[in-house]
Amino acid sequence: MTTEAATRRMPGAPCWVSLLAHSLSATQEFYGALFGWEFRPGPQHFGPYARAFLHGREVAGVGELAPDRHLPVAWTTYLASDDADVTAEQIRCCGGTVGVGPLDADHDAGRMAIASDPQGAIFGIWQGRTMMGTAVTGEPGTPVWNELVTQETGAVSPFYEHVFGFEAEPVPVGGTGSAADPDGDHLTLLLKGRPVAGIHGVGNAPLREHGPHWMTYFAVPDTDAAARRVTELGGHVREPAHESAHGRAATVADSEGAVFTVVQQR
Repeated sequence: MTTEAATRRMPGAPCWVSLLAHSLSATQEFYGALFGWEFRPGPQHFGPYARAFLHGREVAGVGELAPDRHLPVAWTTYLASDDADVTAEQIRCCGGTVGVGPLDADHDAGRMAIASDPQGAIFGIWQGRTMMGTAVTGEPGTPVWNELVTQETGAVSPFYEHVFGFEAEPVPVGGTGSAADPDGDHLTLLLKGRPVAGIHGVGNAPLREHGPHWMTYFAVPDTDAAARRVTELGGHVREPAHESAHGRAATVADSEGAVFTVVQQR
């Protein structure tokens, strides 16, 4: 196992991302064209579901909502756990909510739950068994970073520190940001000294219709070209390409409105 893969499997580290969409076929077409993903059937416990592969390695999951569930589509970040049941209880004790599970997924693939933090941001927990999570990261078309977007970092960081054992490190003013918020309220979450995720507090700025949420960053070879491709495929650009701490980034939405960030790493 590479050092990078080992880091992703540390309890608390983001290890998987999954999307629930209204049309599985349309979503597969969008991301296949954007990232070059290929799809294979996955567990069908909650309806149609497929795993996305890049060059034969698992990178993400895509599921289809039931027709009567008129929910906004969104990417969900899963945090690794050695024991999903224990983690779920810690979430409840620290003011979070467990909405689904814990339950076994796809025979012996792993055990999962869907939860939300005290500010309402939804995330998953994943106790991997035969399927540990994303098989590759850092390459174009793979998830490379996950960041919680919320009102204030100080209001929610203790929750993640207590539940997952993160160390929260403030990012110096001017050290990160976006075109709209170059010097905002930012924390880096570390495990054993390694940065694994971030928290971005937007203060009084509106969080649009999504409220607090986890943002997935996908690597691309050219951010500007990827943003143009998103619009060609029926999506739209939410935040134009800009320089960030992670490289040149743009926040976009797919053809059904699921928001994510594409980033050309330095």
